[in-house]
Amino acid sequence: MTRARHTDCTMAPMPARLIHTAQALVDEVVEVPTLPRRGGNVMAGAHRMYAGGAVNILVAAARSGATCVHAGAHGTGPNGDLIRSTLTREGIAWSSPPLPDLDTGVCFVMVEPTGERTFVTTQGAERRITPESLDDARPVAGDLVCISGFSLVGRTRDPLLAWLATLDGAAVVVLDPGATFADVEGPIAEQVLARVDVWTSNAEEAEALVGPASMGAAATAIAARLRPGGVAIVRDGPAGCAVHEPDGENGVEGGPGRTVTVPGFPQRAVDTNGAGDTHTGVLLACRAAGAAWADAARRANAAGAIKVTRRGPATAPTAAEIDAFLAAHDGPRG
Repeated sequence: MTRARHTDCTMAPMPARLIHTAQALVDEVVEVPTLPRRGGNVMAGAHRMYAGGAVNILVAAARSGATCVHAGAHGTGPNGDLIRSTLTREGIAWSSPPLPDLDTGVCFVMVEPTGERTFVTTQGAERRITPESLDDARPVAGDLVCISGFSLVGRTRDPLLAWLATLDGAAVVVLDPGATFADVEGPIAEQVLARVDVWTSNAEEAEALVGPASMGAAATAIAARLRPGGVAIVRDGPAGCAVHEPDGENGVEGGPGRTVTVPGFPQRAVDTNGAGDTHTGVLLACRAAGAAWADAARRANAAGAIKVTRRGPATAPTAAEIDAFLAAHDGPRG
C-alpha cells in the first residue's frame, strides 16, 4: 500500500481521511463534433486515456490537502497499472492488492463541443469487491467514507451493503448517487439513505429522488431522508449549490436545520467531464479539514469552475489555484 501525501486545505492538520469505496476506471476520452447516428460513424479529434471514476474525487481531494485512500478493487494489467500510477503520483493510498488475472474496466467518453458527455462503461476487476477487501481501509470514527450509486447495482451491491452494516457508526458516510441511484430498488435505497450522513449530487440526480424542485428545496427534502443530522448538497453548475445542514455547529438531531445557497462562478466550459467529481473532492477535503459546510461548498464551486475550463476528467485544481481564483473574483476570504 502506498502512503498518502499531506498538503493543506486550511493550513491545519487533517484529522480525518477520505476513503472512497467505488470503482476506479480508466476513462478513454474522444472529442467528437457530434454523436454518431445509430449505425453510423464520426471522426474524432483528440483521444486520451486517464484514470477516472473514483480516482477523480480522490485526486481533487488530495490536491486540496486530504489524506486519501482508495478502498475499491483494481486489476492486473495496463489499466490497473494506470490507476495505481496515478494514485501514486497524487500521493493517494490504496488498501487492497491488485486482483490477479483480471484487468480494470474502461469508461468510453464522447465529449461534444458544448462540453456534454456520453458514456459507455465496461466492467472488470473494479467490481470484484468483498466486505473483507473494503475493510482493509480500516475506517475509524470521523473518517469520510464515500460510496457511489454505481456500486449499488451489479455484483458490487451485496458486498457493499454487507460492509456498510458493520461500519463504525461514527464514520461519516457520503453518498454520491450518480444517475444509477434512481434505478436502485426502493427498499435498498431507503436502507442506504438511512445510513448516509452526507448526500452530494447534481440537480438532476436530486430530482430523481424528490421530484422537481429548486436546489434549496431539493436539498432540504433529501436531508430529511438521511440519517438524523444529515447534510445534503445539491449543485447546479454555474448556479452554484444549495447546502442543507442541521442547526448548531455539530447538528441537532430532529432540528429543522437551515438551507443556504452558495453562488457559483459561471465560466465558458470546454469539458465538463469530472466537474462534479472535482466539486465533491474539494468539498470533502475542506470539510475534513474543519471548514464549515458553506465555506467548503464555496471552494468546491470555485474548483468546479476552474475544472470546466480544462480538458480531461482528472484536471482538478490545487488549493493554491483555488485561492488565486477566489482572490481574483471577489477578494481573499478564509
